[in-house]
Amino acid sequence: MPDAVVEGAVDDAAVHDGPGGSSFEQLSAVADAVLYEGYLLYPYRRSSAKNRVRWQFGVLLPRNWVERDGPVPVGVAGSADSWYQQTECLVRVRDAGAVVRARVRYLQMQHKQVEKAGRDGRYHAVESLRTGDGTAHLTFDEAVPRETDLVVPLDDLLRREHGAPVGAAAGEESEPLPGGAGRVVRRREEVRARTTLTAERLGEGLVRLRVRTENTGQAADPCAARDEALRQALIATHTLIGGTGVEFVSLIDPPAGLLEHVQGCRNAFVFPVLGGEPPSGQEGGGTAPLLLSAPIILPDHPRIAPESPGDLYDAGEIDELLTLRTLLLTDEEKQEARATDPRAAEILDRVENMPPEVFSRLHGAIRSLAPAAPAPSASPAAPSSGPGASAAGDGPAAERPVWWREGGDDGLSPTTDPVLVDGVPVRGGSRVRLRPRGRGTDAQDMFLAGRTARVAALFHDVDGSVHLAVTLDDDPAAELHGWYGRFHHFRPDELEPLEPPAAADHPQTDNSEGQQTT
Repeated sequence: MPDAVVEGAVDDAAVHDGPGGSSFEQLSAVADAVLYEGYLLYPYRRSSAKNRVRWQFGVLLPRNWVERDGPVPVGVAGSADSWYQQTECLVRVRDAGAVVRARVRYLQMQHKQVEKAGRDGRYHAVESLRTGDGTAHLTFDEAVPRETDLVVPLDDLLRREHGAPVGAAAGEESEPLPGGAGRVVRRREEVRARTTLTAERLGEGLVRLRVRTENTGQAADPCAARDEALRQALIATHTLIGGTGVEFVSLIDPPAGLLEHVQGCRNAFVFPVLGGEPPSGQEGGGTAPLLLSAPIILPDHPRIAPESPGDLYDAGEIDELLTLRTLLLTDEEKQEARATDPRAAEILDRVENMPPEVFSRLHGAIRSLAPAAPAPSASPAAPSSGPGASAAGDGPAAERPVWWREGGDDGLSPTTDPVLVDGVPVRGGSRVRLRPRGRGTDAQDMFLAGRTARVAALFHDVDGSVHLAVTLDDDPAAELHGWYGRFHHFRPDELEPLEPPAAADHPQTDNSEGQQTT
């Protein structure tokens, strides 16, 4: 059960039944996926190299350990170790008695030590032990979920800072193994941490809220190995923010008039996004009654695929692929995975007993269907009717190429076919400025926005859409990327032509000829 730190005069119903209380459950599946992201990775065995270097996101370590070589540069998400995490967001106040609730969640490292019973009556630490029934037991680092709620009336928060400890106590439990073979001892070191909430009024009904969580512990040895320092760390740290009488503004796609205030928010090692279901007809942006501030980059209103039957601790992977690979583990590998961690055993039990109808749902799903612009069939050299012209809003409708038939792509030339962009025919050799549409979760877009590039080829997708492959002007390896066919790809509406039609009419030749689809 979560600890609750309630400050000020807060009505009990506001704490437990309002949008900031039980509505947190709307985000529970996503929040748990964040909490356990990378906890274990396929093949879920201790001996696997990827499971020897763990805990990569939202790790808050003692400050004297983190800064032993100097301050850590601040990033937009928490893939770098730090000693603090800071969320700033915009809050629209809807009611006079508004209440803010912040739930801080993380994992506390727990060392599972297997000990063998000796003839001298004492226990001796070992890496592995097999009991009389043939069950293997392995020494491994587990983790225990922790969470603390801070609930504060917004009026109190506007007057002064509120804070509370969110750490976890040390602990030890012992479990005897069958037949007196030994025991398993689980030990946890104390984690010291504190979360503070502050608020600043920006205007009528608009507040900037800050939630800052710090590891306040001290490493006994600042030069210790990371595995040792992790015993005092908050792992996969993230925050759910809600309340009553409040709603949160999207920092990815803010409503009109709030962009300047959004740009004034300073987030460190987290990426805040709107939580819960989006309003009807709205896929993202705007406002919502919940906010998830995660150490990984997510879109507004993140969701777990309804076809997913359970966590595989790798939200970026395909469930069907991981399930098939897990089923193909040898008996020896499965035995090691079961001995590594109880959560690995749960995965094996689930995939081995998965009903056929559940497995079939993992093969794929259509989330939505949207009409694709018809591909014209006239001469590819004519900008008004060439391949991709309709994607830019010009050109008559015509039959789309039938890709699965032999010769279905005859007449298409990636390096010479044009597409109209703002009335300018753009093709191989054209120079453009990159204006990626703000989707909020593509780090490449953040780095490439505003840079200039040269178009290498135009590619047609099987759904009728068009993408342009480009190389960056200031990339010293641009020629090499062109030779290998490694490009950045953008839709026509994400590019700004830099040349008049006459200059853009000279195609550039490269080795992309014959590549018709991305």
